[in-house]
Amino acid sequence: MGATFQPRPRQRQVLAYKGGRMGVAAVPGSGKTWTLSLLAAKLIAEGNLGDEQEVLVVTLVNSAVSNFAGRVARFVQERGLLPNVGYRVRTLHGLSHDIVRERPALAGLADDFQIIDERAAQEILQDAAQVWVRSHPYSLDAVLSADLDETRAEGVRRGRWQDYVTGLATSFIKQAKDLQLTPADLRYRLDQFPEELALLEMGYAIYADYQRALAYRGAVDFDDLIRLALQTLRLDPAFLARLRERWPYILEDEAQDSSRLQEEILKLLVGPEGNWVRVGDPNQAIYETFTTASPEYLRRFMKQPGVRARDLPNSGRSMQSVINLANYLIRWSNDAHPVPAIRSALATPYIRPTPRGDPQPNPSDAPENVHLTARGLSPQQEIEAVVRSLERWLPEHKDETVAVLVPRNDRGFEVANALKAKNIPCVELLRSTRSTREAAGALTHLCYYLAEPTSAKKLATVYRVWQRAAREDPVLEARVEDIAKRLRQIARVEDYLWPRADRDWLAEQNMENADPLLHDHLVEFRVLVQRWQGTTTLPIDQIILTLAQDLFTAPADLAIAHKLAVVLRQAANAHPEWRLPELTQELAVVAKNERKFLGFSDEDTGFDPDAHKGEVIISTIHKAKGLEWDKVYLLSVNDYDFPSALPQDSFISEAWFVRDHLNLEAEVLAQLKAFYENPDLFIYDEGTPTLRARHDYAAERLRLLYVGITRARKALTMTWNTGRRGTAQPAVPFIALQTWWEMEKENITSTD
Repeated sequence: MGATFQPRPRQRQVLAYKGGRMGVAAVPGSGKTWTLSLLAAKLIAEGNLGDEQEVLVVTLVNSAVSNFAGRVARFVQERGLLPNVGYRVRTLHGLSHDIVRERPALAGLADDFQIIDERAAQEILQDAAQVWVRSHPYSLDAVLSADLDETRAEGVRRGRWQDYVTGLATSFIKQAKDLQLTPADLRYRLDQFPEELALLEMGYAIYADYQRALAYRGAVDFDDLIRLALQTLRLDPAFLARLRERWPYILEDEAQDSSRLQEEILKLLVGPEGNWVRVGDPNQAIYETFTTASPEYLRRFMKQPGVRARDLPNSGRSMQSVINLANYLIRWSNDAHPVPAIRSALATPYIRPTPRGDPQPNPSDAPENVHLTARGLSPQQEIEAVVRSLERWLPEHKDETVAVLVPRNDRGFEVANALKAKNIPCVELLRSTRSTREAAGALTHLCYYLAEPTSAKKLATVYRVWQRAAREDPVLEARVEDIAKRLRQIARVEDYLWPRADRDWLAEQNMENADPLLHDHLVEFRVLVQRWQGTTTLPIDQIILTLAQDLFTAPADLAIAHKLAVVLRQAANAHPEWRLPELTQELAVVAKNERKFLGFSDEDTGFDPDAHKGEVIISTIHKAKGLEWDKVYLLSVNDYDFPSALPQDSFISEAWFVRDHLNLEAEVLAQLKAFYENPDLFIYDEGTPTLRARHDYAAERLRLLYVGITRARKALTMTWNTGRRGTAQPAVPFIALQTWWEMEKENITSTD
């Protein structure tokens, strides 16, 4: 969309809104956010608000808040009004915080309550899960696969159970809070039930410990905020009436990802006669698995009496061939998906190109730029093929944008490494960027050594880290490896680092046939290590900053180190008993991509693909939602990453060590819901939730494929690989698309 927004006919229908309830189904690239922003500005400019009133806009993520607020401000200023007046843009968490902060007593909170961040909340939950697993090492043996011998079963108990149970507990607690079940509520219901329910008992125990830990800190987590906001609104009708007066219009963006509690909160704020506009694309609902969000909330809303249903079918994003491919995926899934339960995953409206004379015309059609590779490749061959293609494409398209989209972060890391090896510039939109991982990894190795300063092996690793730039030169790299080998063989590290007259490892080395500068080089390294050892009496953040000054020169690396120092300082404050080994584990978590590292990603501030022309963007398909590129590579479209819920399909969420291919996450959530809805009847059939979860996941992955396709403007390449074991097959929707596209190309050729 350009700076001056010129509404299309269907957008004008939305902008004609005066009041009441309206639901809008928008296709990818239809300008729904621009339309909603202009509607907010229009409501303000038309004088529909009193002095203390605001249009409330609720959107999904923090980056959308600033984008939305900026667009509304621009539209308001174009009408000669003051920006930042008459509207409020919030995420659901931000809105919930506003509500609870005004009346904390109604939520049972002190005035100075704290909101715990995701990292700290996950730490608390992991601790609670670890305590439970250690206390109940055999309690879940009933769900272990009968194929496991005792050795493998014991390996699972000692190794995988804790992470697995932590995942189960995370989903359990989130669902319990969505159902507004406190640990006390759950305990009472469990005590009334005549049988013991092992999974629910596990969930309750970890949930209770987790909430006790939050209460001890005087804190709530993000899920608590939403639950308590709804509780506050229900408990104080006068407060609710004031908020309804304050926000006479509520505009909800990304409504396809609305949850039960979000709908309940907004429904209360709107009131029976209020003004509510919900805009979204159910075909882009890709965050639903094991969350309480669902596109059905928007779909049901649009069918309610009194709700005006509108759609925004026109999109100027993609050329006609890409549009045709996306529309065929909708049509095929509705009519021919082999699993009938999934045929409603995608729905109309179909995408239509923009009308003649539109200020954002579709790119010229070039069917030859759409490639659906029929031949299966190994995972490595798939990446090599994409890299070769990019090497040819980039020099001829320096003013265009390109992205490689992957279904999982790990696959993205592999692509990034391959591009780096070929010196192809790339930018990552993954769980953590390569620069973050490398900086964290370098600092982690140094801290590991400082925690065990007599280890020659770790000293050699530190030397490699210090000389990591040599990896670009095979000759220098061989020299570094030779020196590292010498260091690793030191019998007493102190004889090198803190020599005495009778014990000097360096003086004893035969340097006659070595590099003449080797002695000075090792002296320089010794001085550095001596200084680093001297930092161990400092607080952890000062240790990190000191190490970073010696390791890094690039401003970006130094900025990352500063952020890491802040995170570790927070961890040290939260855990006064932790020493350097425990704090180093926090660095290792970031370096191994096991936790999202907040604060240095475009995701937090908004990402502009046009700012990265000539570079390759590597992103998960989830992170790519809302973005577009001239050329898109869509990788790993196989039946593992995009299953269709067929009997032969494998599912990531079904652990190999659990009996009968049960999805324990789905099973425990189903038990919790059954317990909540009617504990007397307890309508639960083992295995049925697993099957339903397969259908839900396959439906979501079908929508994810749709999102990936609709990121492309002028060119699209889709490939599939055979997986790590070489047994994966092309995804069923990929086969349908590839077969149809081959027929389309023949029709185009014969017509020409």
